[in-house]
Amino acid sequence: MVAVVGLGANLGDAEASVHGAIVVLDLLPATRLLRASKLYRTPAWGQTEQPDFINAVVMLETGLGARALLDRLLAIERDCGRIRTAGERWGPRTLDLDLLLFGDEVINEPGLQVPHPHLHERAFVLLPLAEIAPELPIPGIGIVGELAAMMASDGIEAIP
Repeated sequence: MVAVVGLGANLGDAEASVHGAIVVLDLLPATRLLRASKLYRTPAWGQTEQPDFINAVVMLETGLGARALLDRLLAIERDCGRIRTAGERWGPRTLDLDLLLFGDEVINEPGLQVPHPHLHERAFVLLPLAEIAPELPIPGIGIVGELAAMMASDGIEAIP
Protein backbone atom coordinates (compact mmCIF):
# COMPACT_ATOMS: atom_id res chain seq x y z
CA MET A 1 0.00 0.00 0.00
CA VAL A 2 1.22 3.51 -0.74
CA ALA A 3 0.67 5.94 2.12
CA VAL A 4 1.27 9.69 2.19
CA VAL A 5 2.40 11.33 5.42
CA GLY A 6 2.63 15.05 6.15
CA LEU A 7 5.39 16.23 8.48
CA GLY A 8 5.66 19.50 10.35
CA ALA A 9 7.53 21.07 13.27
CA ASN A 10 8.17 24.55 14.65
CA LEU A 11 9.84 24.04 18.04
CA GLY A 12 13.51 23.36 18.66
CA ASP A 13 15.53 22.48 15.56
CA ALA A 14 12.48 21.94 13.35
CA GLU A 15 14.48 21.14 10.21
CA ALA A 16 16.43 18.44 12.05
CA SER A 17 13.22 17.07 13.55
CA VAL A 18 11.58 16.71 10.13
CA HIS A 19 14.72 15.21 8.55
CA GLY A 20 15.05 12.79 11.46
CA ALA A 21 11.41 11.75 11.21
CA ILE A 22 11.84 10.96 7.50
CA VAL A 23 14.72 8.62 8.40
CA VAL A 24 12.64 6.95 11.13
CA LEU A 25 9.65 6.51 8.78
CA ASP A 26 11.91 4.65 6.35
CA LEU A 27 12.87 2.28 9.19
CA LEU A 28 9.31 1.28 10.13
CA PRO A 29 8.56 -2.45 9.81
CA ALA A 30 7.38 -3.55 6.37
CA THR A 31 7.80 0.04 5.14
CA ARG A 32 10.12 1.90 2.80
CA LEU A 33 10.43 5.49 1.73
CA LEU A 34 9.44 6.03 -1.91
CA ARG A 35 9.73 9.82 -2.18
CA ALA A 36 10.27 12.82 0.04
CA SER A 37 9.57 16.44 -0.79
CA LYS A 38 11.88 19.33 -0.11
CA LEU A 39 11.39 21.08 3.20
CA TYR A 40 9.13 24.13 3.13
CA ARG A 41 9.08 27.08 5.51
CA THR A 42 5.46 27.96 6.21
CA PRO A 43 3.89 30.75 8.23
CA ALA A 44 1.94 29.44 11.22
CA TRP A 45 -1.67 28.66 10.41
CA GLY A 46 -4.62 28.80 12.81
CA GLN A 47 -2.72 30.19 15.80
CA THR A 48 -0.45 32.66 14.02
CA GLU A 49 1.51 33.95 17.05
CA GLN A 50 4.17 31.24 16.94
CA PRO A 51 7.30 30.38 14.94
CA ASP A 52 7.09 29.41 11.27
CA PHE A 53 6.71 25.71 10.54
CA ILE A 54 8.96 23.43 8.57
CA ASN A 55 6.78 21.11 6.48
CA ALA A 56 7.37 18.20 4.13
CA VAL A 57 5.48 15.26 2.65
CA VAL A 58 6.63 11.69 2.08
CA MET A 59 5.26 8.73 0.18
CA LEU A 60 5.78 5.35 1.80
CA GLU A 61 5.20 1.84 0.60
CA THR A 62 3.96 -0.10 3.62
CA GLY A 63 2.63 -3.47 4.59
CA LEU A 64 1.15 -1.96 7.74
CA GLY A 65 -2.56 -1.30 7.92
CA ALA A 66 -3.81 2.27 8.22
CA ARG A 67 -4.48 2.06 11.96
CA ALA A 68 -1.12 0.39 12.65
CA LEU A 69 0.67 3.04 10.60
CA LEU A 70 -1.16 5.83 12.44
CA ASP A 71 -0.18 4.25 15.77
CA ARG A 72 3.46 4.25 14.64
CA LEU A 73 3.22 7.91 13.58
CA LEU A 74 1.84 8.89 16.98
CA ALA A 75 4.61 6.92 18.72
CA ILE A 76 7.26 8.75 16.67
CA GLU A 77 5.69 12.07 17.66
CA ARG A 78 5.80 11.08 21.34
CA ASP A 79 9.41 9.94 21.02
CA CYS A 80 10.22 13.44 19.69
CA GLY A 81 8.61 15.08 22.72
CA ARG A 82 5.17 15.81 21.26
CA ILE A 83 2.44 16.04 23.86
CA ARG A 84 -1.05 16.15 22.42
CA THR A 85 -3.41 18.20 24.55
CA ALA A 86 -7.15 17.60 24.16
CA GLY A 87 -8.83 20.52 22.45
CA GLU A 88 -5.55 22.19 21.40
CA ARG A 89 -5.28 22.70 17.66
CA TRP A 90 -2.75 24.42 15.47
CA GLY A 91 -0.35 25.13 18.32
CA PRO A 92 3.42 24.86 18.32
CA ARG A 93 4.89 21.37 18.19
CA THR A 94 8.13 19.47 18.18
CA LEU A 95 6.79 17.15 15.48
CA ASP A 96 3.49 16.55 13.76
CA LEU A 97 2.91 13.51 11.55
CA ASP A 98 -0.40 13.24 9.70
CA LEU A 99 -1.58 10.26 7.69
CA LEU A 100 -2.89 12.09 4.63
CA LEU A 101 -3.65 9.27 2.20
CA PHE A 102 -3.67 5.49 2.38
CA GLY A 103 -3.83 4.24 -1.19
CA ASP A 104 -7.24 5.11 -2.57
CA GLU A 105 -8.98 4.12 0.64
CA VAL A 106 -11.57 6.28 2.32
CA ILE A 107 -11.57 5.61 6.07
CA ASN A 108 -13.79 7.34 8.60
CA GLU A 109 -13.25 5.83 12.04
CA PRO A 110 -12.82 7.44 15.44
CA GLY A 111 -9.33 8.96 15.43
CA LEU A 112 -8.62 8.02 11.80
CA GLN A 113 -9.88 9.86 8.76
CA VAL A 114 -8.32 9.22 5.38
CA PRO A 115 -8.02 11.19 3.19
CA HIS A 116 -7.11 13.73 5.86
CA PRO A 117 -10.24 15.91 6.07
CA HIS A 118 -8.36 19.19 5.46
CA LEU A 119 -5.73 17.97 3.01
CA HIS A 120 -7.24 19.79 0.05
CA GLU A 121 -7.48 23.09 2.00
CA ARG A 122 -3.86 23.41 3.12
CA ALA A 123 -1.17 24.79 0.84
CA PHE A 124 1.54 23.71 3.29
CA VAL A 125 0.59 20.11 2.48
CA LEU A 126 -0.52 20.39 -1.14
CA LEU A 127 2.60 22.20 -2.40
CA PRO A 128 5.09 19.59 -1.15
CA LEU A 129 2.76 16.80 -2.23
CA ALA A 130 2.44 18.31 -5.71
CA GLU A 131 6.24 18.39 -5.89
CA ILE A 132 6.49 14.59 -5.51
CA ALA A 133 3.13 13.36 -6.87
CA PRO A 134 1.26 15.97 -8.95
CA GLU A 135 -0.93 13.37 -10.67
CA LEU A 136 -1.98 11.66 -7.45
CA PRO A 137 -5.76 11.56 -6.96
CA ILE A 138 -7.27 12.47 -3.60
CA PRO A 139 -10.33 10.20 -3.37
CA GLY A 140 -13.53 12.20 -3.72
CA ILE A 141 -11.66 15.53 -4.02
CA GLY A 142 -9.47 15.83 -7.11
CA ILE A 143 -5.92 15.68 -8.46
CA VAL A 144 -3.10 16.99 -6.24
CA GLY A 145 -1.41 19.18 -8.87
CA GLU A 146 -4.67 20.79 -9.95
CA LEU A 147 -5.68 21.50 -6.37
CA ALA A 148 -2.24 22.92 -5.54
CA ALA A 149 -2.37 25.22 -8.57
CA MET A 150 -5.57 26.82 -7.25
CA MET A 151 -4.17 27.29 -3.73
CA ALA A 152 -2.87 30.60 -2.40
CA SER A 153 0.69 30.00 -1.23
CA ASP A 154 1.71 33.37 0.21
CA GLY A 155 4.72 33.07 2.48
CA ILE A 156 5.44 29.41 1.76
CA GLU A 157 8.96 28.86 0.49
CA ALA A 158 11.01 25.81 -0.39
CA ILE A 159 14.22 25.52 1.61
CA PRO A 160 17.19 24.99 -0.73
